[in-house]
Amino acid sequence: MAQKRGLGKGLGTLFSSDETEDSVKKDSKKKVSTTKEQPVIEKEVIKEVIKEVQVPAETKLKINEIEPNRAQPRKDFNEDALLELADSIKKYGIIEPIVVSKKGKSYVIIAGERRWRAARQAGLKEVPVIVREYSDKERMEVALIENLQREDLNPIEEALAYQSLIDEYHLKQDEVAERVSKGRSTITNALRLLSLSDKVKQMLIDDMITTGHARCLLSITDEEVQYKTAMSIFDERLSVRETEQLVKGVNNILAGNEIDDEGKVKPQSEKDTAMEAILAKLEEGLKTTLGSKVTIKSRGKKGKIEIEYVSNDDLERIIHIINTGAAV
Repeated sequence: MAQKRGLGKGLGTLFSSDETEDSVKKDSKKKVSTTKEQPVIEKEVIKEVIKEVQVPAETKLKINEIEPNRAQPRKDFNEDALLELADSIKKYGIIEPIVVSKKGKSYVIIAGERRWRAARQAGLKEVPVIVREYSDKERMEVALIENLQREDLNPIEEALAYQSLIDEYHLKQDEVAERVSKGRSTITNALRLLSLSDKVKQMLIDDMITTGHARCLLSITDEEVQYKTAMSIFDERLSVRETEQLVKGVNNILAGNEIDDEGKVKPQSEKDTAMEAILAKLEEGLKTTLGSKVTIKSRGKKGKIEIEYVSNDDLERIIHIINTGAAV
């Protein structure tokens, strides 16, 4: 006990004047007298406040204690770029720490997988990290948003990241836009790219075409025609404006329209007009007979007839009429 009082005296000697000593005594009396009037702060509340203001400190982890995040939106890691980064890390080390979150006995990467991969190639045993506490859902969301904010994803990875936020968190497009600080139209246009054929998506990933070219191709619904058109764009080095004209011509051909030498739709002849009138009458007759909507599509000497039905019973009724020639 004497040692504790001695420590108090030692602190007191830091204040040289009697006036200061008196001031300290008065302050301590004040604190004692008002203690009963102040609300008691729970220990748990204090812990939460401390947790909020604490800045995560940088530390080091063994590289084999860290694993990639399965929610990582980036799927394509350029090997040449990784080798360059690995060489840089050998010379200068990792400048920016990798952000990780503890999961079980290991740590999951939130931001910095590219640096982690390059560090492994560089032969590092340990890497600088900042450890943050996240739930599984938070871990996925933060990883997606962090990568989106860096703007180093290819267009398809970016679109898939937006789609993941929508699917996993049931967000609307405007809510996604708010979280990643982008316009809603940016989100909408990115998501539309996911409806491209797989071959055309890969061309976009490989920088064979731009997002401008890709958006033009969306109006071509036939996947094989879409891919062949994309290859023509790449081979002929077409601009987006030229691509718009090409796609317009392709869609006209798919619709059965005749195209002139300038790529414009030829005006219909009297013969074509007469044929349309005949087809319209045939459609009306079949509609009356079958009791369903009928569409006849003609392309030169070929074509197809589409009959709509609303249920399995309706389909059986239509088939019965076609087979027997009599309504049910």
